[in-house]
Amino acid sequence: MTYNLCDYNTVSGLLKKYGFTFSKALGQNFLIDSSVCPAMAAELGADGHTAVIEIGPGIGVLTKELCEVAGKVIAIELDKRLYPVLGETLGGYDNFELVEGDAMKLDLAKLISEKCAGFESVKVCANLPYYITSPIMMALLESEAPIDEIVVMVQKEAADRLCAEMGTRQAGAVTAAVRYYGSAAILFEVGRESFMPSPKVDSAVIKITLGKNNDYHITDKKAFFSLVRAAFSQRRKTLVNSVSSTLGISKSELCSALNALGLSETVRAEKMTMEDFAALADILSHCK
Repeated sequence: MTYNLCDYNTVSGLLKKYGFTFSKALGQNFLIDSSVCPAMAAELGADGHTAVIEIGPGIGVLTKELCEVAGKVIAIELDKRLYPVLGETLGGYDNFELVEGDAMKLDLAKLISEKCAGFESVKVCANLPYYITSPIMMALLESEAPIDEIVVMVQKEAADRLCAEMGTRQAGAVTAAVRYYGSAAILFEVGRESFMPSPKVDSAVIKITLGKNNDYHITDKKAFFSLVRAAFSQRRKTLVNSVSSTLGISKSELCSALNALGLSETVRAEKMTMEDFAALADILSHCK
């Protein structure tokens, strides 16, 4: 049976059939805008030689579109209540596989090795719950799994941060990770009325094209990201105060390093470029 998973009454009936109620704790909001998922699938540029990893398929509205264009779709779902729903809505697709579990706890590289063998390209596509956007994105990027592209829908504010330029007010630690591993762009915005139930904020779909982009002379990746995370951990404070309290580096040492780079001792993390962070991390690593 074919379902219109963008029709409010159809979705309501399907959820009622399985006794499903939305979980605020899991940030569940299902898409009911028929234009969004086809557009996301098209932007992914998948074909029969592509395997797609989807995180949090919900009832399968995006999954169906991905199954139409990709060679294989592997959907990772945490909520056990949705397993029988997905079994019904996606039962007609032999290129669909459900992986039961928490995407944050899975070994993504191992999953790809086991389930995507033989495919020329692996991509990620998802409508991410707002509350796990940054952890999921960091996990995807830092896994260094063989992923070519990531097309995800996230809260508009998160999209702005992920796609920001370093050295601007919207930048954060996750921005640096995106810049290190690839490049990102906002594709289009999605209004809150496109969801069931409707959230209180608007969303945006972004694309991250991966391919290690170490043009910033980062000699010690671990030291670099440790510094970045510490600097943004208390972004209202100066970099000297936030890094000193988080990493235990003396303020005098930090001030000396900033002076050597021609940077103000009162600079905040949001004013630092990738080159600034790379140079500062390099100086500090030689001071140990």
